[in-house]
Order: sequence, then structure tokens, then C-alpha cells
Amino acid sequence: MRRTGPTNYIWRKSIRILRKASRNNNARIWRYVAELLEKPRRKRIAVNISKINRYSKDGDIIIVPGKVLGAGSIDHRVTIVAMAFSKQAAEKVKSVGGRVMHIVEFLNENHKGGRFKVII
Repeated sequence: MRRTGPTNYIWRKSIRILRKASRNNNARIWRYVAELLEKPRRKRIAVNISKINRYSKDGDIIIVPGKVLGAGSIDHRVTIVAMAFSKQAAEKVKSVGGRVMHIVEFLNENHKGGRFKVII
């Protein structure tokens, strides 16, 4: 059986943009994130807010190569970068003064990578 990857156009385009940024900026982190996004749907990453709260501190930038879900609570301000957010998760992060961003949007601000954590 041939491996096809994601069929969602936005996911495929985001993966291409991440791979190109990895090559152009010599930043291997973006290639790693692209590889995590290419996994089959049943193996995609979904992270709860409670896990982000455990592994981050105030002011951190967290990258989730998948979806952020709203289970749990967060008690400090963080910037979360992901492909998708549940409505509840986005509200919880914004209520404590944090930011939510799409991966490609964050890539436009931070080409080289660095100074962030990838939570899977």
C-alpha cells in the first residue's frame, strides 16, 4: 500500500511551507514538525491544556504539531502554536492573557526556530 499523507489541503500546504523554511533557513526543527504533521490521521497529536500547563512556565512558546484540546486548566500566560484549537482551549488560553497562533503564522515571525518547546 502506498503512503499518501494528509488529504486536507491546508495541512498539505502547511507541511510544504515548513519543509521549505527548513531548507532555506537551515532550521531542522521545522522539518521535524513537518514530519510529525505528516503522520496518518489515527496517529495525529492531540494535547490537552493540562499537559501544556505542566510542562511550561510563564512566557513560554509551545508548539503542538496537531490539535490543542480544552481538558484541564492553565494558570500562566503562554503562546501556543498549533495546527488547530478546540474552541474551549482557545478561550482558556486567551482568558489568562496567552496567545494562540497557527504554525504558518508563527513561522512568518520566527524563521530560524529556537526558544520554544515542542510538546507531543
